Amino acid sequence: MTVIRSVVVGCGSALPRKAVTNAELEALVETSDAWIVQRTGIRQRYVAAEDESTLTLGLAAAKAALADAGLTADDIDLIICATSTPDNTFPSTATQIQAGLGMHHGAAFDLQAVCSGFVYAVATADNFLRSGAHKRAIVIGAETFSRILDWSDRTTCVLFGDGAGAIVLEAAEGEGTSADRGVLTSQLRSDGRHRDKLYVDGGPGTTKTTGHLRMEGREVYRFAVGMVADVVEAAFAATGTTPEDLKWFVPHQANKRIIDASADKLGIAPEKVVITVDRHGNTSAASIPLALDAAVKDGRIKPGDLVMIEAIGGGFTWASALIRW
Repeated sequence: MTVIRSVVVGCGSALPRKAVTNAELEALVETSDAWIVQRTGIRQRYVAAEDESTLTLGLAAAKAALADAGLTADDIDLIICATSTPDNTFPSTATQIQAGLGMHHGAAFDLQAVCSGFVYAVATADNFLRSGAHKRAIVIGAETFSRILDWSDRTTCVLFGDGAGAIVLEAAEGEGTSADRGVLTSQLRSDGRHRDKLYVDGGPGTTKTTGHLRMEGREVYRFAVGMVADVVEAAFAATGTTPEDLKWFVPHQANKRIIDASADKLGIAPEKVVITVDRHGNTSAASIPLALDAAVKDGRIKPGDLVMIEAIGGGFTWASALIRW
């Protein structure tokens, strides 16, 4: 049976110029490098300068992904940008990336599912491509979480960073088996009852301000480890694959303890796990595409590899996608 698959044909990323080490944060809040590394695995994160933003980072990542694919903006007819930190309430960051690419056709829009946003965006683009409505899409995760942090709150300000990553998806024919290249399945979940565990305490419709990120870390950890198995196991079941078939596990880079505990619970060998949280921190919707690009560029992820991406974000939202690279 012939089916349409959304195949990854390019990826790219962009980071702010400035990296901020744990030692530098010791001058801002009562913390230490040892404390941060022990509890999170984070050693540094990137923080956007005044002339850098979600838009500039997202545009740079999109250009890098296009170059990697050997394509131009003329070849793209859909842009989806996953972000919780847009440059403006409106217009969408995606339409501004579209303009920055010199693209005057197709469709562009933002998607907001916090840290799960990139996986949600991949699933959304996949559905557009499989429907035949579009042929090629740029899927972007871009964030400047440094702009919504309370820099006096040591429980949150040490965790997050800024950055962007992108992939180019192209509609191509497959045989309808798990051996096909492309997105094989996506599993999306949400449960709005958990709002108070991870949220921003402001917004244009309430406080008329941006607000700051607030988090109950222990509750988020407990939920993350518990619910990741749901969407990952559902993806294996939908495709008839197993953890042994997996070449790479690329989870949301929030906390190394969450990553390690999740992989162990799922029976995924440590050597199959891609980890970049030590150098990027938690970049929300940007974390998975940043990790994907790092693993592609250093030669780990190769064409034909079976790759699982998964994330959990505020809401709560959680999601996975199984991709044959």
